Amino acid sequence: MPEFCQISRLIRGQATADGDGVKLTRIIGTHQLLELDPFLLLDHFGSDEASDYIGGFPPHPHRGFETVTYMLKGKMRHQDSVGNNGVIEDGGVQWMTAGSGIIHSEMPEQTEGLLSGFQLWVNLPASAKMTAPKYQEFKHEDIPVEHSENGVSIKVIAGSTSQGTTGVIDNDYVSPNYWDVHLPADSTLLESIPESHHAFVYVYQGAVIVGDGGELLSNELAVLSPGKQLKIQAKSGSRLIVVSGRPLKEPIKRAGPFVMNTQDELQQAFADYQTGTLIK
Repeated sequence: MPEFCQISRLIRGQATADGDGVKLTRIIGTHQLLELDPFLLLDHFGSDEASDYIGGFPPHPHRGFETVTYMLKGKMRHQDSVGNNGVIEDGGVQWMTAGSGIIHSEMPEQTEGLLSGFQLWVNLPASAKMTAPKYQEFKHEDIPVEHSENGVSIKVIAGSTSQGTTGVIDNDYVSPNYWDVHLPADSTLLESIPESHHAFVYVYQGAVIVGDGGELLSNELAVLSPGKQLKIQAKSGSRLIVVSGRPLKEPIKRAGPFVMNTQDELQQAFADYQTGTLIK
């Protein structure tokens, strides 16, 4: 195996809108990168203009996968069809397993006029597509942050670092890593990612060098090749997310808010929603 992970594909996100006109950048889930098993979608939203996001995401259904909402700034109020409700605040995360079906809404609230964060969709294996819905939700202060002598910090939402810092999310389906990394200028991150994982890095501030020289700028995603170590050097003060997971290697049939394994299962999801039986 090569010493370092390298950039195997470089993706720049596409501006789009979703929900009730929420403006965002879609990085996974476009014609450039439809999916990176087990990851189905990655959206980066961020604006200080309330009109770009205030419509939010009114009630909509999901079945067959998980949604991960990580707030950098601002708040997202969520409610669902079975009575759950709450607010994801600055630096907080919600990992929702839609499983057999849920109808929920996500409505933004500003913090100091700004809303910024990510939503990631993670596929579920066939054996868990119809599992009962559940939430894992944590505030900023609940999520461990590892600090290094060179000023590098890793906020560990899921998975574990090589130093043993372990995230708050429990997920045996794909054993994900989800790290929010802050790099001072000229600092270097050295970490490891399981060889069996599919992995990506997305820079949301600054510019970095990945591996032996691949440059990655703000708002760009690098799909990583396997390597013994992940090496990321900051050209300037930089912030990025590092995400990896074990691929499911199963057929995917997806349309809108449903992700299943067969066309029949997909059609059944739409039928259940239309007849009001999506929620068991």
